[in-house]
Amino acid sequence: MSKTFWAVIIAIIVVFGGIFWITGNKNSSTSSSSAKPSQHIEGQGSTGVTLVEYGDFECPYCGEFYPIVKQVEQQYDSQIHFQFRNLPLSSVHPNAFAGARAAEAASLQGKFWQMHDALYENQDPTGKTGWVASSDPLDQYFIGFAQQIGLNVTQFKTDFKSSKVNDTINADVTQFGKDYKAATGSFNAATDTATPTFFLDGKHIQPGYSAADFSKYIDPEIKAKTSH
Repeated sequence: MSKTFWAVIIAIIVVFGGIFWITGNKNSSTSSSSAKPSQHIEGQGSTGVTLVEYGDFECPYCGEFYPIVKQVEQQYDSQIHFQFRNLPLSSVHPNAFAGARAAEAASLQGKFWQMHDALYENQDPTGKTGWVASSDPLDQYFIGFAQQIGLNVTQFKTDFKSSKVNDTINADVTQFGKDYKAATGSFNAATDTATPTFFLDGKHIQPGYSAADFSKYIDPEIKAKTSH
């Protein structure tokens, strides 16, 4: 074959290689790369202690922990901060990401916690009825929740579908991996991603299903923070 033929082939490879490189870099630098994790915090936190829950609104275990965590929040309201971040396990919970979207959309109108509570209080633990089993949870359930908690529904629907909400959720998921690794020394997304996961002042804790079990971790942490 002639040198001209090979020159043309090389030119084509260079051109397409450049296109591939540009496209690949464009896709990797999405808006989510600069998004910040959510900052949903309750409690007065007088002792400087913070309890963080990474949760999935469709997760039945998170649903079981919900009233317990509420009790812990009430018990320690003046002493600690309680923070919630999104960790939707979409591979096993098809509506989990939609639930997180509803909560983050409500957050843009200052009512994250009201939607957070509505989602858990209307979660069917069997996963067979309600919003967790709906083929269209936005229209069939979330708009109703939005009306109940006093949101501007038009704005809620717009925010629900926005990239801003999507990016915040993804930023929470990314932050979970960082927090888990910082707490334990390693992180394997396939084996370590579970809900609910709790961190107390950056330490990974595994309390049982009672407020007393949380106290076993929280009380020593408060004592350590306030004794000097």
